[in-house]
Amino acid sequence: MEETLKILVVDDDEVDRMTVRRALTKASIKMELSEAKDGQSAIFALTNHEYDCVFLDYRLPDQDGLSLINQIQVAEIKVPLVVLTGQGDEQIAVELMKAGATDYLTKSRISSETLARILRNAVRVHRAEMQIAIANQQIRENHELLIRKNQELEKQRQQIQLQNLKLLEASRLKSQFLGTMSHELRTPMNAIIGFSQILLRPKFGQLTHQQTDMVERIFNNGKHLLMLLNEVLDFSKLEAGRLELKPELFELPKIINSTVAEMRPLFENKKLSLIVQVDLANPVIFNDSVRVRQILVNLLSNANKFTEAGEVWVEVNEIPGNRIAIAVRDTGIGIAPQDFQHIFEAFRQVDQSITRKYPGTGLGLAIIDSLVRMMGGKIILESQLEVGSMFRIELPRQVTSATTTGNNPALYLGSDEIQCSTQNPHHPYNQFSKASMGSPHFKP
Repeated sequence: MEETLKILVVDDDEVDRMTVRRALTKASIKMELSEAKDGQSAIFALTNHEYDCVFLDYRLPDQDGLSLINQIQVAEIKVPLVVLTGQGDEQIAVELMKAGATDYLTKSRISSETLARILRNAVRVHRAEMQIAIANQQIRENHELLIRKNQELEKQRQQIQLQNLKLLEASRLKSQFLGTMSHELRTPMNAIIGFSQILLRPKFGQLTHQQTDMVERIFNNGKHLLMLLNEVLDFSKLEAGRLELKPELFELPKIINSTVAEMRPLFENKKLSLIVQVDLANPVIFNDSVRVRQILVNLLSNANKFTEAGEVWVEVNEIPGNRIAIAVRDTGIGIAPQDFQHIFEAFRQVDQSITRKYPGTGLGLAIIDSLVRMMGGKIILESQLEVGSMFRIELPRQVTSATTTGNNPALYLGSDEIQCSTQNPHHPYNQFSKASMGSPHFKP
C-alpha cells in the first residue's frame, strides 16, 4: 500500500501552486499538500509540522530561496528541498544545491511524470541520508562510549596494579614480620625448653610428682610451640625465596628409621601401630637430609593428628626414572574430594573455626609442597572420608642444581590418580578399601 506523502509548496504565485498540485494529482501521488505564500509562512509551517518534501520557489516576496534555505538549516529542519526556478536560472539552482537543496526543476518543465520522479528521488535520497546520519551518530556515540569504557578500564587497571603492588608489599612485610618474630621468639622458647630439661634431671634435685608433671607440661608445650615457630620461620623463608637446599649424600633408610623412632612415642600414646617398610636396592641418595626429614616429620604428624585408631604405614621404595617414593598412609578421618586442591594452601585447614578439634598453623602441607617442588618432585594424594589418606612423595634420587636455585616445576597433585582412586577400584594406586587399609604393603 502506497504511503501518503506530506508535501509543502512554497510559492507566492497561485497559478504555479496549482500547477504543482495538478501535476502531482495527475501522477496519482497520494499526498497531503500544504501551501505557503512567503518565507515566513514556510518557516512557521516547517517548525510546527513534518513534511516529506518541500517544493520551493526561488523568488519569494519577502526573501529569496537561498536565504530561506540557510534559515531552514540554521533551524536544523531536516527535509528534502526541491527548488522551482524560472527559465535561465540554472546557475542560481546550482548555488542552491550547494547551499543544501536536494534538487531543482525549472517551472517550464513541470509535468506529472517529471515532478513525480523528482519527488520520489528526493524523498528516497533524503531518507537514505537520514539513515546514514543516524548510523553515523550511533557510530560516534558507540565510539565515545568505547573511549569512556577504555578510560574507565585503564583507570581500573591502574588501580588494580596499585593494589597488587600494595598487596605484594604487604605480603613482603608480613613474611618479614613472621620471620623476624619467629626468630626472636625461638630464643626465649629454647631457653624455656632447656631449663625445663634441666629441672627434670635428678642431679638438680628430686621433684615431687606434681612438680614433675608441671615441668613436663612446660617442656612438651615448649617443644610444640617451637615446632610451630619453626614452621612459620621456614614458610617465611620459602615465601621470600631465601630457603635453599643443602644437598649431600646420605642413606635414606637411616633418616627414615631415626625419624620414625623419634616420633614413635606419639603413636604409642594414641595406641596406633606405626609400620615401616623400606625396599631400596641402593639406599644412598643425594638430597637435603634435613629437609627430607622435615617432610617425613610433617607427614607423620598429620597422620598422627588425624588418626584416632588403627595403623600408620611408612613405605619407601624405588620407582622408574631413577626416583624414590616415600608414602605415608593412615586409617584416619580422610579428606573430602572438594578439599584436595586447598589443603596445600598456606594457613588453610579443612576446619577453619576457632573451636576446631585439630590445632596447628596450617603450614605443614604448604611447606611440604614447597620443599617437594624445590627438589623437583611431586605429590600424589589419595583419600576417602572415614577410611584414610595417603600422601606419596616422589623425588629424584639426585637433586640437580636447577632444583635448588628456585627454578621449580609446578606442583603436581596427581589429579588423574585422585580421580582414579575414587572411581576405579582396579587402579594400582587405589589402596583404600576397608580390607586393604589393614595391609602394610604398598603397591606402587
